Amino acid sequence: MEISNSVVASQMLIRRPIAECFEAFVNPEITTKFWFTKSSGCLELGKKIRWDWEMFGVGDSLTVKELEENHRILVEWDSDPTTVEWLFEPIGNDATLVKISNWGFPGSCDKVLPQAIDAKGGYTMVLAGLKAWLEHGVELNLVRDQFPKGCPA
Repeated sequence: MEISNSVVASQMLIRRPIAECFEAFVNPEITTKFWFTKSSGCLELGKKIRWDWEMFGVGDSLTVKELEENHRILVEWDSDPTTVEWLFEPIGNDATLVKISNWGFPGSCDKVLPQAIDAKGGYTMVLAGLKAWLEHGVELNLVRDQFPKGCPA
């Protein structure tokens, strides 16, 4: 049974203005504080970007399909055929609800379910790291510390 229409969603209230939350995902100088370690550049409409997680020796390229300032980012990953969407919703003047959705997982339920669970956990961790960085200036190293060298995955 194909379930490629499955959508995984995570969200978090970030007590910072919408422009700061949006910029945190567009500008790799900020994003590297809570997610990947290296980027080939800022997100721009139509641009292909590479993100690397150097501590794991992995990386991937993505293409920015849509970019609406302070509202929406839509990307497609190169190595896996999924799409990721960030939505930014203002909550008053000083807070933002950041929603991340991921869909397009190919294959049967047996293949899709582990991918979807991993995506849900990963994007939730990214949002927690974003919250700590933007609200408190604390770099939690959540992604980096999830699979420390020498510890079983």
